[in-house]
Amino acid sequence: MNICHLTSVHQSMDTRILIKECQSLAKAGHSVTYIVPNAETRMEHGVQILGVEAKEEKPLNRMRKTTSAVFQKAVEVDADVYHFHDPELMPIGLKLKKRGKTVIYDVHEDLPQQIMSKQWIPGKLRKGISFGSEKFERFASKRFDAVVTATPHINERFKTYNKNSITIHNYPLLNELMKDVEAEEKPAKDSNAFSVVYLGGIYLLRGIKEMIRSVEKVNETTSAKFILGGSFAPPALHEDVKEMSGWNHVDFRGYLDRAAVKDTLSEANAGLVLLHPEPRFIVSLPIKMFEYMSAGIPVIASNFPLWKEIVESNNCGICVDPLNIDDVSKAMIWLKENPEKAKEMGENGRKAVEQYYNWDKESERLIALYEELVK
Repeated sequence: MNICHLTSVHQSMDTRILIKECQSLAKAGHSVTYIVPNAETRMEHGVQILGVEAKEEKPLNRMRKTTSAVFQKAVEVDADVYHFHDPELMPIGLKLKKRGKTVIYDVHEDLPQQIMSKQWIPGKLRKGISFGSEKFERFASKRFDAVVTATPHINERFKTYNKNSITIHNYPLLNELMKDVEAEEKPAKDSNAFSVVYLGGIYLLRGIKEMIRSVEKVNETTSAKFILGGSFAPPALHEDVKEMSGWNHVDFRGYLDRAAVKDTLSEANAGLVLLHPEPRFIVSLPIKMFEYMSAGIPVIASNFPLWKEIVESNNCGICVDPLNIDDVSKAMIWLKENPEKAKEMGENGRKAVEQYYNWDKESERLIALYEELVK
C-alpha cells in the first residue's frame, strides 16, 4: 500500500507517529509518507518525510493555513490510505474521503475534555466549543474508514460512532530505553546521589511547579536533583518557573532526542508523572509512565484509579496526590532511603513492559487493521 500519515501539530520525530506507526508499516513492506509542518524533507528509517511551512503562532491562524498546506501536499502524494493525527484535520479527512480515499482518524486525546482546559480559549466559550467539537467529531468519524484511539476510554465513545474503532496503545518499543548491560556493571560515582526525572511536554497541568516544590522540600533534609527534559508551553512558563526558589535543584536539558532520552533515564533513580486530576488525564495512559518502567526505574505517579491499578498491581512505583507536596516529597525520600526496594520496583516495571505494555503487540494490531481495510 501507499500510505500517508498527516499532522499539522506534531514534530517530524514524533514517537507515536513516526517511530512507532510509520516505521512499523514501512517494515511491513508498505510505502509510507509522513507530512509534517516545519520539517526538512528527507528519508528517515524507511519513511519519506515531507515538510510543509507553518509560520503562524496564533492557534486559529495556524489551524487555517497549516491544514490547507497539509491538504495540498496530501493531494500531491496521492496515497491509497491517509492516516491523520489531529482533530483540526477532520475537514481534510472528509475532503480526502470525497476523493475516494481510505481515511483513518488517530485520536490521541479526548478532544471535548481537552478543550475544557485550553488556556487560550476564553473560559466562557469552552463549554460551547467543547459541545460543538464533539458533535462534529461524531459526524466526521462516522464517515471515516476506521478510527484508532490511544486509550480504551476514548474508544468507548468512538465505537458508538464507527464500528471500525480500535485501541492502539502508545506503549514503548520493547528494547529502546533498556539500560545497557555494560552501563549497569559500572559502579556508581556517588552512592548517595539521587535524581528524579521528568521528560515530556512541560505544562502547568502536568505538574511542573509541584515537581519543583517537592524536590525543594526533599532538599530540606537530604539531597536530590531534578532532571527535566522537554519544551515549555507556553514558552513564558520557563521564565516563570526559573524564579522559583527550587529551580537551583533543577538540571534542565531542553528537548531531547530518543538517544538522549535513554541516556537521561539511565541516570535517574525514579521517574515522575504527576499530572493534575483533570478529567482527561484521569483516564489517560501516559507514555512517559511506561517509558520509565521500560527503562527499569520506579515511577512516582498521580493516584488516579487507572494508574494505581497498573502501578500497584505490578509493584513498580508509588502513587501520590499530585497536588500534595508533602505526599510527593515523602515518596522521593522513601525511594532514596530504600534503594534495594526501589531497584526491585524498577525491575518489576521492566518485566511488566516485557509481558504486557510494549509496542510489538500494538504494531501487529495496526498492521492487521490496514490489511483488513484493503480487503
